[in-house]
Amino acid sequence: MRALSLAISVVALLLLFPALLPLLGWLNWLVLPLALLGAGLGVVFGEDRAFKLGLLVLVVSALRLFLGGGLL
Repeated sequence: MRALSLAISVVALLLLFPALLPLLGWLNWLVLPLALLGAGLGVVFGEDRAFKLGLLVLVVSALRLFLGGGLL
């Protein structure tokens, strides 16, 4: 299960890269729950790397949504 939490956080990170491009900001709405799930599972299963990575992706994605007005 520890590998699952890390895998979810990595998938969220990989989806974050295209979501940073203009007009693809809506993809952050998919990245946010994935990052939260990865970070949450990282806490539950004691996977520190998954927690930190999920938290980083969560913060960057939320900031991108905030700056883009929630859509762009």
